Amino acid sequence: MSDMLLNVRDLKIGATVYPPGETPRRIEIVHGVSFDLEKGKVLGLIGESGAGKSTIGLSAMGYGRGGVEITGGEVWVNGRDILRGGLKGLRELRGAEVTYVAQSAAASFNPAKKLMEQVTEAAIHHRRFSRSEAEARAVELFDKLGLPDPEHIGNRYPHQVSGGQLQRVMTALALCPQPDLVVFDEPTTALDVTTQIDVLKAIKEAIKDTGVAALYITHDLAVVAQVSDDIMVLRQGETVEYGSVRQIIEDPHEDYTRALVSVRSIEHEEKPPSPDPVLTVRGVTARYKGLSFDVLQNVNVEVHPGQTLAVVGESGSGKSTLARVITGLLPPREGEIEFAGRRLSPGLDGRAREDLRELQMIYQMADVAMNPRQTVGTIIGRPLEFYFGLRGAEKQTRIQELLDEIELGDGFQDRYPAELSGGQKQRVCIARALAARPRLIICDEVTSALDPLVADGILKLLLDLQKIEDVAYLFITHDLATVKAIADSIAVMYHGKVQRYGPKSQVLAPPFDDYTDLLLSSVPEMKLGWLEEVLDHRRMESAGH
Repeated sequence: MSDMLLNVRDLKIGATVYPPGETPRRIEIVHGVSFDLEKGKVLGLIGESGAGKSTIGLSAMGYGRGGVEITGGEVWVNGRDILRGGLKGLRELRGAEVTYVAQSAAASFNPAKKLMEQVTEAAIHHRRFSRSEAEARAVELFDKLGLPDPEHIGNRYPHQVSGGQLQRVMTALALCPQPDLVVFDEPTTALDVTTQIDVLKAIKEAIKDTGVAALYITHDLAVVAQVSDDIMVLRQGETVEYGSVRQIIEDPHEDYTRALVSVRSIEHEEKPPSPDPVLTVRGVTARYKGLSFDVLQNVNVEVHPGQTLAVVGESGSGKSTLARVITGLLPPREGEIEFAGRRLSPGLDGRAREDLRELQMIYQMADVAMNPRQTVGTIIGRPLEFYFGLRGAEKQTRIQELLDEIELGDGFQDRYPAELSGGQKQRVCIARALAARPRLIICDEVTSALDPLVADGILKLLLDLQKIEDVAYLFITHDLATVKAIADSIAVMYHGKVQRYGPKSQVLAPPFDDYTDLLLSSVPEMKLGWLEEVLDHRRMESAGH
């Protein structure tokens, strides 16, 4: 037992739910989960949204968020049951022996404080180090994690570093107190693939160099396979399968695990373009107010009826800015947008209602794209009223038809967004866009916040709807697996320019330019040692140059 750091036995976790119009009631969301973690080892917790991954991970700190409460079982850290040590014991544990890396670093840092003050705060508070020692350790970690200018980056504020850099700073924050255990909660999910590689490399090397143990929570099995020793597959608060990385990847025993391993099996044959595009972007150059440089530079792309153009690139490449220009939210400095044979007004104010109806958008975060106080029926019904004047029974019939199209069916019209899963929320946003009978839908990272199985369901749904409605998609993403699954044509963007453009078969065929090669090689593969292979290949290329 001397090498055992964390022992979880028969863990049960409950939550209080508040159904509209009903008495609040307690439900159990984690049902008797058990596992062990040795010092210096990494256990991956994987499963779909709502599986209990984060809830179980946070139990290692004796913590339940959002009204969640540990109702049974034992959690032993360094030989003591932390659930029976009282609040004082938990306060001494959190931020010292056990630390946490959240999914969204941007939402976790105080924007009014410099990075160094936040990174060293816990180490100083718990008297692990003096201020000068903590700051020296922080600089050492900044260097180890591959951050630029490690001696001075701590003097910056959170908004003055990129998303990938901020995620690495948060890893430094978690490692600074020299903890025994770090809980990594989806630390790379919100990052593009090229940045994800750098953060994964930094996390893996930091774990190896510091000897810290880790729980690594994610819904991406290909990612967790690169950093973990063992994997526990979870579903609906129960353990589905628990074993070594090799066994889970190469010889999964359960059907659900096999489904996770074989995800992204969508087959989509590239369609030849029709003669007349539904959208033409010509020579578009744009910048945001207050900037001295162009965010988009001479962009030219086309989208054809019933087809999908995937716009791909890392964060900051200009993908979402292009969507803002097309929708009229950001008028271009140069160039024009032609839609359905007519030239669009540069700004939203000058566009006709028909322009608004035929060009719809589905957003990345379904949570913030819907009014939480409106029912599903009201949300989908609004465009039916606005564009077509539907009322009463006619509107209700059409709402139900749309719910059937997105495979939600009966019983959803009266639900509120809070009563839906992540995948269900995104389906409602799709139905709202379809309600306007658009000719083109801009899909802005619509699957990036979803677990792989749910994302696959959404992509299959979009392809099926495309056949039925003959709608065109401009699909913005940083996920190359998604691109391969659904695209007919691809535009690769880099620093505001279209780096590579054409039919999918041409864009994904060598020879590649340097950036497209980097992008394609950064897509995680479901095999052991993939990360090391990619990093070795890049080191050899750098040495060759």
